[in-house]
Amino acid sequence: MINGILGKKLGMTQVFNKNGDVIPVTVIEAGPCTVLQVKTKAHDGYMSAQIGFGTKKENRTNKPQMGRFSKIKVKPASFIREIIVDSTDNIKPADNVSVEIFAPGEYVDITASTIGKGFQGGVKRWNWKRGPMAHGSRSHRAPGSIGATDPARVLKGKNLPGHMGNRKFTVQGLEVIESDKEKSLLLVKGAVPGAKNGYLVINKSKRKKKKVLKPKSDQAVKKLNPLKQSKKSMKK
Repeated sequence: MINGILGKKLGMTQVFNKNGDVIPVTVIEAGPCTVLQVKTKAHDGYMSAQIGFGTKKENRTNKPQMGRFSKIKVKPASFIREIIVDSTDNIKPADNVSVEIFAPGEYVDITASTIGKGFQGGVKRWNWKRGPMAHGSRSHRAPGSIGATDPARVLKGKNLPGHMGNRKFTVQGLEVIESDKEKSLLLVKGAVPGAKNGYLVINKSKRKKKKVLKPKSDQAVKKLNPLKQSKKSMKK
């Protein structure tokens, strides 16, 4: 069974639960995805399923990729990723993966590229403290000393201005609020990395498991204090 799916971030909204509490959620267009290739441990050294999401024009697909799609008789996919699986027995090429693999109350890990910020200074990128903003200061937001004179070089790992954002990032343990198979929508509690219409990789969480609510009894069991009971018996 495939424990992951590909999707697209549509935006954020809010929903109300049964108690009337407001829950901020991210709306994701999850699937349907098509299995393009199944990798086995005997042939590839590991087990995974390569799935595709979305469609693109055939004239924008190169011939090697088009040969793969035409071999299993599916349309070209715009976003392709591999999902690690435990077993490949019931997985075949051209199979469909829908959002119904996720149920409300489960937890997911979502991977995406963060929003690109371009070239940024150290104050925004690394939360540096700025210098005095008076007229006499010559270093308001500029970097100060970047190392000692003894090494005669800048040590590796020094936080300096540079490119910010547009990197792979994973948010773990997001709760699934609602799953709609007909509309292929997935509502996840909280924020998801990336911009609107950005592609996402959604896997079942490795750390958190589904909530199991224990049934509440109608009447609460009263705990008796043995000391108070003994005092009452002495008074009698």
